[in-house]
Amino acid sequence: MASTDIDPAPGHDKASQDLAGLEAGLDALDTVQVGRTPLRETLLRKVLPPVTAVALVLVVWQVLVWAEVAPSYKLPSPSAVWDEVSTAWLEGTLLGYIWTSVSRGLLGFLLALVIGTPLGLLVARVKFVRAAIGPILSGLQSLPSVAWVPPAVIWLGLDDKMMYAVILLGAVPSIANGLVAGVDQIPPLFLRAGRTLGATGLRGAWHIVMPAALPGYLAGLKQGWAFSWRSLMAAEIIASSPDLGVGLGQLLENGRNNSSMSQVFLAILLILVVGIAVDLLVFSPLERRVLRGRGLLVTR
Repeated sequence: MASTDIDPAPGHDKASQDLAGLEAGLDALDTVQVGRTPLRETLLRKVLPPVTAVALVLVVWQVLVWAEVAPSYKLPSPSAVWDEVSTAWLEGTLLGYIWTSVSRGLLGFLLALVIGTPLGLLVARVKFVRAAIGPILSGLQSLPSVAWVPPAVIWLGLDDKMMYAVILLGAVPSIANGLVAGVDQIPPLFLRAGRTLGATGLRGAWHIVMPAALPGYLAGLKQGWAFSWRSLMAAEIIASSPDLGVGLGQLLENGRNNSSMSQVFLAILLILVVGIAVDLLVFSPLERRVLRGRGLLVTR
């Protein structure tokens, strides 16, 4: 009796092809494209746009000066501000202005980080503490930092302790609230899986809670740095003393006292440059790393 071959059903072939296509699509999604971006593309995508924006601002600024929309003592030209930069550089004071403020801001931010992180974990994980302290943290975050300068001067005097107190009062609530928001967004399944594996207490906070809450925590850190920097500038503008040195905020106030708008513009530009530099050199790389680790950043 001759044997006969039985062809698979057409529906079975189609199902196999669909399954193979689905597996190939999932493999493509899991594949992370890693490669070095060409220098020319980097310059065009990341360097050229901000340089173009700065050039446009300078052009508009110079056009307004030529149009004499305001007297020169109110609206100095870009060249006058550049002369202030050159003078401060030649006198050896430019880097001193920057370092005085940056060193205070970074140290104050690190202190706020040490205090705000455990406070945020405590508020996020303990219901009684959240009910008692959570509204206070939100209220402190909305309170302008400049409001803390007068009492800090009265309590601590005109020294660096006053500066750091103002920074802490401005930055700690932002860092703590950012971590609380990150913890609130953790899927409950992660926490249950961690408890099942024995990750409880400090071990669970370190291995489960903190990594899962990292995006919200990082957002809180960025906001905390912004509050630190603004708080410091407010303190330097209001509180002046020879013992404190001359930071960027005091430079801004000196320009106002001297009726020198070019010095005022110089201080504003330096404050802006420092803020942008910290974001580009510290927080943007951290944010890209976190997003890339979670598959949320695609390199094209």
